[in-house]
Amino acid sequence: MKANLPATLFTLMLLLPVTAALADEFSDTRTIFENAGASNMFHNAYGYALFPTIGKGGFWVGGAYGKGRVYRQGQYIGDTTVTKVTIGFQLGGAVFSQVIFFEDQRALDDFIRGNFEFGADAQAVALTAAATASANTSGSSVGASGGRNDAVTVGDYYKGMATFTITKGGLMYEASVGGQKFTFTPRPQQPLAPVTTTPFSG
Repeated sequence: MKANLPATLFTLMLLLPVTAALADEFSDTRTIFENAGASNMFHNAYGYALFPTIGKGGFWVGGAYGKGRVYRQGQYIGDTTVTKVTIGFQLGGAVFSQVIFFEDQRALDDFIRGNFEFGADAQAVALTAAATASANTSGSSVGASGGRNDAVTVGDYYKGMATFTITKGGLMYEASVGGQKFTFTPRPQQPLAPVTTTPFSG
C-alpha cells in the first residue's frame, strides 16, 4: 500500500494543472460575460450553461461543436456538449463563447432531461469589439454596444431561457443558434467522507 503512495501522489500532481486550467477557462469566460453586462443574470438566474469555446465554420455545409458546464444556483452539476450542422450559404468561420441562462427549475430541467435542441428560429447576438448590435433572440431582446469587455446587454427570457454569445474571432454571416443540439452528463457524485465510530464501552 505504502509503495503505491508516491505514484498516486505523482498522478494527482500531474492532474492538478489540468483541473486548474479548466476551472480558469470557465471562470475567465464568466468574467467576460459579466463585464459585457450579464452580471445580474448570473446572480439572478436559477442556473446556466456556459461554453468557453464553440468552433463554427463552413462554406455551404457548416457545423459547430463545443463543450460546456451546467450550473444550478451556482453549483456545477454536470457537463454538456453542443453540436450543430447547417446546410446553406455561409462564409468563413467563427470561434465564440456562449451562455444560456435558465429562469427557473422547469427551464433547467427541460435542458438536462435529454437531448435538448433549440428551435430553428432561435437567434443570438455575437458581442464583438467596437460593435453595436441588437436582434431578437427568439423572443429575447439582446443589445450590445462598446467593446468586448464593456458591452451593455439587455436580455429577457423566452420560454425560460436567454442566450448570449461573444465572438472570439473569425467571420461568419450567421448569428442563429437555431438547430443547436445539446447533451447533458450529470457530474459524478462526490464520495462521502468515511464515517468514524467510537467503540461502545459500558
